[in-house]
Amino acid sequence: MKDVKQTVVIPKEKFEFASQGDMVHDKKLQTKPVGYFKDAFRRFCKNKGAVVAAIVVIFLVLFAIFGPLCINSNYTDAYVTDADVKLYKYLSPKLFENGNFWSGTQKKTAVNESDYYQDLAMGQERGCTTISDFIKQYEVSDVFSTSIKYDYRVDAYQTIGAFTKTLTTEQYQALMAWQDENRLQVILPSVDRNATSKTENIWYKCQMKGNAYTTKPEFDENGDFIPAYRTYASADGRRDDYTSNMRLAKDPYVNGDTENGWSYATRTGSADKGYNYVVRVNPYNYFIYRYGFEPKFTFGTDASGYDIFTRLASGARFSMLLAVGISAINLAIGAIYGAIEGFYGGKTDLIMERVSDILSAIPTMIVVILFNLHFSATVGAVPALIWAFIVTGWIGMAGTTRMQFYRYKNQEYVLAARTLGAKDRRLIWKHIFPNALGTLITSSVLVIPGVIFSETSLSYLGIINLDSPTRSSVGAMLSAGNGMMTKYPFLVLFPALFIGLLMVSFNLFGNGLRDAFNPNLRGTEG
Repeated sequence: MKDVKQTVVIPKEKFEFASQGDMVHDKKLQTKPVGYFKDAFRRFCKNKGAVVAAIVVIFLVLFAIFGPLCINSNYTDAYVTDADVKLYKYLSPKLFENGNFWSGTQKKTAVNESDYYQDLAMGQERGCTTISDFIKQYEVSDVFSTSIKYDYRVDAYQTIGAFTKTLTTEQYQALMAWQDENRLQVILPSVDRNATSKTENIWYKCQMKGNAYTTKPEFDENGDFIPAYRTYASADGRRDDYTSNMRLAKDPYVNGDTENGWSYATRTGSADKGYNYVVRVNPYNYFIYRYGFEPKFTFGTDASGYDIFTRLASGARFSMLLAVGISAINLAIGAIYGAIEGFYGGKTDLIMERVSDILSAIPTMIVVILFNLHFSATVGAVPALIWAFIVTGWIGMAGTTRMQFYRYKNQEYVLAARTLGAKDRRLIWKHIFPNALGTLITSSVLVIPGVIFSETSLSYLGIINLDSPTRSSVGAMLSAGNGMMTKYPFLVLFPALFIGLLMVSFNLFGNGLRDAFNPNLRGTEG
């Protein structure tokens, strides 16, 4: 069978001469060029998990920067010199005024009668509510006896035990003037030690058992506690010169009985050397007088009375600055070292790589312990820790840089630049290093959570001690709260929550940067 060739005949009239004005040229692109970092940013935004992690990281950074500014500086400055701060230890977190959640209340279980009545009596004396929620009363029996127990919730801020304080004449007069002006009863009547036991919170008469007082209170016909305050008649001639208008409502002095009026201070010393006054104070109102604001701590207070919110923010700021500084130093050292290795190769690479292998074989824990033992006393705990992290921390960055240089140094554009006479320094920093920058940035970001976690672990284990009145770290806070975790879980909850969020968010954020900066992933869904 023969092939049949078909010929298409185009009519002559279909052909026309093209004029010079009809010439078609390539049109100029209307879109703007996209740079390397802008393209990386677009790819990063497609990764929803990385974006959320970045937002969390930004929030934690802002918390670390501005958190210490959220508390009155009079209280944070008092950490160093004021022993009164420790009186306000273990206060529960308080964000809301009412309810049992985050309201500054604590639950007490199986409380005996004497302790229950002490908590109840505090509220009657100070005119506030100490027991916010009474749960139940029940009996507990054993082989020998039966006792009554109580379960209830207390306001941790109002059940701080009253304490005595010795004031100079000027301090005494200033305190009385302040409480008169602000109408807050700071100075409480002194307890008559001949009529009750030796506890500042037991200001009421107690029952006798033999020749000794018990802690079980006596009540009047109305069911109220019977005061056992020291009166002017029982003051042994030591008048307290109390001239404040603020007195408790039931004080006989208010009704004109000056002889049996309650004594609010014990005067000591002499006129020539100056008088001192021993007073018993309401800790809640004294806090307002001393520090200028009402006690209310969002995250509670620790064993030293320090505000956990402020300490956590300052500790987070310290940890972040430490990690960022170490990451930057390791990036600088590792980039230079790895660039030389990867660019020159051969014997240079062999010798330098063996040095890296030797240093990397030394455990980081050993380095930190040695630096802490031998250098912290000389240069300080923080510089010693920084040097310990730098000694071997740059090795990973050097390896990453070396690998990137082996990847790019034989590319055509590098060979062309070498042919045109570019020197080694220009080839390294102008042609190869910028292409490796994305990977190095990602590696540096991932170093930050690693340093923070290492510092936290070392502080928690007690290998390093970064805790002081002026500075703390997340690991030190976790370590300090570990022993009281069952009774006061908030001591550990907030630092643990912070370090958990920080680690997860930083790792997701770093992985998102890695995917965005990696050129091999361009054009695919990140």
